[in-house]
Amino acid sequence: MQKAERVGSPRSRGGKPVGNITRGTTNPNRMRRLDRWLAGPQAWRLRAAVDPLVVDLGYGASPTTAVELFERLQAVRPDVRVCGIEIEPERVRTAKSLERPGLSFHVGGFEVPVHGDPVLVRAFNVLRQYEEADVAGIWRLVQSRLAPGGLFIDGTCDEIGRRVTWVALDAERPLSLSFSVRFGSFELPSEVAERLPKALIHRNVPGEPIHAFLQAMDKAWLEAAPLASFGNRQRWTGMCRSLRDAGWPLQDGPARWRLGEVTVAWDAVAPR
Repeated sequence: MQKAERVGSPRSRGGKPVGNITRGTTNPNRMRRLDRWLAGPQAWRLRAAVDPLVVDLGYGASPTTAVELFERLQAVRPDVRVCGIEIEPERVRTAKSLERPGLSFHVGGFEVPVHGDPVLVRAFNVLRQYEEADVAGIWRLVQSRLAPGGLFIDGTCDEIGRRVTWVALDAERPLSLSFSVRFGSFELPSEVAERLPKALIHRNVPGEPIHAFLQAMDKAWLEAAPLASFGNRQRWTGMCRSLRDAGWPLQDGPARWRLGEVTVAWDAVAPR
């Protein structure tokens, strides 16, 4: 794998895609937790879109997760169009055999070379392989391609999707940070720190807001231990209630908490 290139220009140079070939590792069903969020509380964006265009940016060596995204979002918007984008041409050639009406694959990078403005752009386990100093520029480039009301999701997960985090951004700014975990896959919620997005993974140190939030999660989780006899869903829900009561600006509620998910406003955890 080449070292991820610096992304200093908001446009591709000489018509070349913006970005660099990355590892491309993936597994079936790896993105299910994020897809569940897109097809759930964020489904209104797709339903309201004039052009239901969705981009899976950097889908990897296998197009499996792009196909899964297409099939899941069809339940929300049957006429959805999902475009898988990869910077490595051979990966695109391999995926072409899976094209069908509404699903296509293209060579490209962060410039998002598709016809139309996407309402959703998903980039998972991609920016993690770049330098932290490049994240803001990459964010701005992808944000500039969004349709009105569109959303860009920059996330990271483990190999089989048990621990997942993502940042959601609209065309103007980051909106939120979400965590989604499989119950039984952790002892303390802060273990998800190893899967924080690139913008935050080096900021989990004392004095940074993300560190404070993870510590608050652990404290609330331990204090909710008496609820464990009723199951981990009840314990996680109790943790989230405690976080909200302590003043953390959570953007969701019990229906999402029971799934092992919690979303907090970006301003509360953004790097200093």
